Amino acid sequence: MTVDSAACNSEDVQLYSDFAPRRTRQLLFDLLSLAFVVGWVWLGSAIYALIDDLAQFGAQMEKAGAGFRETMTEVGDNLGGVPLIGSSIRTPFTRASDAGGALETAGASQQELTHQLALTVGIGVALLPILMIAAVWLATRGRFIQRAGRAKAMVRAGVGIDLLALRALSHQKIGTIAKIDPDAAGAWRRGDEAVVRRLARLELEAAGIRLPS
Repeated sequence: MTVDSAACNSEDVQLYSDFAPRRTRQLLFDLLSLAFVVGWVWLGSAIYALIDDLAQFGAQMEKAGAGFRETMTEVGDNLGGVPLIGSSIRTPFTRASDAGGALETAGASQQELTHQLALTVGIGVALLPILMIAAVWLATRGRFIQRAGRAKAMVRAGVGIDLLALRALSHQKIGTIAKIDPDAAGAWRRGDEAVVRRLARLELEAAGIRLPS
């Protein structure tokens, strides 16, 4: 089993560091990200509600048009029954009823357009910031998960602390390595167990993994 294949195992997936200070920062970052997401969702919902309230004008228009249409239709029907002149009297009321129907239709259309606009703007206001927050979170946590998983896979694969120490010499800052031993590379070549173990621990700590005892 190679280290790369081992890194794909679900047991190697680690979301948080084994060390309290870094784990606390990660949890705070998660909470802050969640708070921003909730905030943008609330703002999008508020804007949706604000715009959607404009649909009340269309509802009133639809109601007024429906009432006018029904009234004109009723009057036209009543006058239409008058002998001899009923048909001619009814025509203007029929046209007025049609105008009321057009007003009713316009009111319904205004409501539909307002609902669509409110939904589009509300989602647009919330979605873009949320996607940006998600991208930052995934990039940050993704790098940690990948690095921690790789380190755990190396430990599980039994690569030994020598290789971990060598990786520390290759990847860690010179100043950090010098604090362990001014000649850390020479100590590693000599097989200085104490220095090698501290270097291995340094590499794993950088990945958020605690060196097994």
